[in-house]
Amino acid sequence: MWNVFEQPWTMLAAAVVVFLVMQTAGMVLSKKRRRLAIGRFVLPAFIALLGLGLDYFVRTDLEQIKTLINISVKAVENEDCGAIEPLISENYRDSFHSGKAALMAHCGTVLIEPLIEKNIPHIIEIKISPPKSTAVFTVRIVFDKQGEVYQSFRHTMLVKVKLDLQKEPVQPKSKMSWLIGSVELLEIDMQPVSWKHIAEAAGGW
Repeated sequence: MWNVFEQPWTMLAAAVVVFLVMQTAGMVLSKKRRRLAIGRFVLPAFIALLGLGLDYFVRTDLEQIKTLINISVKAVENEDCGAIEPLISENYRDSFHSGKAALMAHCGTVLIEPLIEKNIPHIIEIKISPPKSTAVFTVRIVFDKQGEVYQSFRHTMLVKVKLDLQKEPVQPKSKMSWLIGSVELLEIDMQPVSWKHIAEAAGGW
């Protein structure tokens, strides 16, 4: 069943149904048509506005996680470590980085302009079991034509990533209740890979 908090279409469809029912009732009960005239428009309009309001003001865990993924992918595209830092949990740890500080130090050495022209994300799977969740997605990286990677190595790269997420009290800097607790590389161009492989290829960073 569709979650009315994640999209407005259920409530909008209900509004249309109510409008059609009341239109039919108004024609059948002609003597009461005047009394129904206002209701035929007010009630469906109220239901439609309610659906739009719920979708706009109530953000589900799924919507927050999708937003977090899109913001983080955009921050990488912009080579903006400052925008990434608030999205990372203080308890961060992955198979290569010992903590948040190590990840951010790595970010500062890798995300140097010009590097990325555009990131194109595609979410594959999100599993939510508060206060934890996991997300698997791919990112098609289009490298900047002015950058060294594009000129001497490759033009695009398809990266598959797994995020472990933690639900935490909202932080003033991030305004997000879900933060990234771990990032693991799964594939590059459909070939299995890990942080360790990347580190070895790059000479240990």
